[in-house]
Amino acid sequence: MTDESDIAELGEARPDPNAFRDPDFNLNADWLGRLRAHLAERDVEDVAEMMEPLHAADAGDVLEALDQDERVALVQMLGDRFDYLALTEVDDSVRNDLIEELPTEDVARGVATLDSDDAVYILEDMDAGEREEILAQLPAFERLSLKRSLDFPEDSAGRRMQTEFIAIPPFWTVGQTIDYLRADRDLPDEFFQLYVVDPGYRLLGTIPLDKFLRAQRKVRIEDLMNSDVLTVDATEDQEEAARDFERYDLVEVGVVDENKRLVGVLTVDDIVDVIHEEATEDIKLMGGVGDEELSDNVLATVRSRAPWLVVNLFTAILASFVISLFNATIEQMVALAALMPVVASMGGNAGTQTMTVTVRALATRDLDRMRVRRLITREVLGGFINGCIFAVLIGVVTALRYLNISLGMVIGLAMVVNMIVAGTGGVLIPLMLNRLKVDPAVASSVFVTTITDVIGFFVFLGLAGLWFGLF
Repeated sequence: MTDESDIAELGEARPDPNAFRDPDFNLNADWLGRLRAHLAERDVEDVAEMMEPLHAADAGDVLEALDQDERVALVQMLGDRFDYLALTEVDDSVRNDLIEELPTEDVARGVATLDSDDAVYILEDMDAGEREEILAQLPAFERLSLKRSLDFPEDSAGRRMQTEFIAIPPFWTVGQTIDYLRADRDLPDEFFQLYVVDPGYRLLGTIPLDKFLRAQRKVRIEDLMNSDVLTVDATEDQEEAARDFERYDLVEVGVVDENKRLVGVLTVDDIVDVIHEEATEDIKLMGGVGDEELSDNVLATVRSRAPWLVVNLFTAILASFVISLFNATIEQMVALAALMPVVASMGGNAGTQTMTVTVRALATRDLDRMRVRRLITREVLGGFINGCIFAVLIGVVTALRYLNISLGMVIGLAMVVNMIVAGTGGVLIPLMLNRLKVDPAVASSVFVTTITDVIGFFVFLGLAGLWFGLF
């Protein structure tokens, strides 16, 4: 019979898998402090006990929270108990710095435990020499498989695919296949469908597991398979592959080489990562911060942001040049200087709104010819209507503030013109850049902001000069 003290002891002996998180799902400061203390004291078993319940993604959060020397100590102390899958869950800079500090044989041993897609994800960012050194320590079959994946272009389906899959001939029965699945220990741990191939490994069809498990043992595979198969080329961009998953609600899809031979599979867990990465990349590019990560140091951050800041500097100089053309006008009516930022700011924000919608539509391939015309018409008319609305608002405020109705009418007209320009430029500039094979997410914001600033200043100051006869 177990008494309450025994139950209490059992409760204390069993680690709480959620103890490392606080109620807000952040890393628990007390838990992290204990882990750091155990690392400092080299308490291997205590460290292993704290890390054992953690999922690889949670272990990645812990690695990012530790200092560099603590990360190295953690991995080395855990040894074979460290799940190298956690390295796929950290920033690139953290992973690369950590791998550089670890012995090559340890990294090779850890990579060998991973699925091929996760192993490629870790290896592809390494220096070529270090990568070859690690690959040389892997078994021949795994080495060749990883090298083949690494030979495909960066950000392609071939880089993302998993080379472990289940391929069977069409003349087998369901019973033979079940016996094969039970007996072969080299099969992938998780799979969602079976792939039917000919002797040359050309894909003939697929069988979802639910359909397979409901079939009688004597049914032939060729009578059960789905011959209408969707595949992805190994050289296809990963973003295009992700679009196929979204469009056709896929869970897994076969990847074929240039000879249409099955070389791997893409699974939905990898595609979720692709969608996240591509969306993050577009957002960063639109902000002009490149591939910056939270773990980057100051110098890396400066290098990432400086190039586009230089471009912005030159565009700002262009806008200031336009203003300098109207120095005499501004000197005769100082109120113009105070009102210029209003026109430029409203135009810039309106242009950014339109540009964001257009860039996203281009990224998702939602724009055909009919939709392009509809989008241009909508944004031009929308710019005109918004311009009229805000022209009335800013015109009334300006007239009351400066007791000058004419000045209110001038800024109102400038507002209408600049909002139309913002809507037009927000659509046409991304479309033009996309036609020129330039990523619209990278350069659109700079050009849209420049145009709305320059046109806004020129129209406002030009109208003011003509209206009040200041030229």
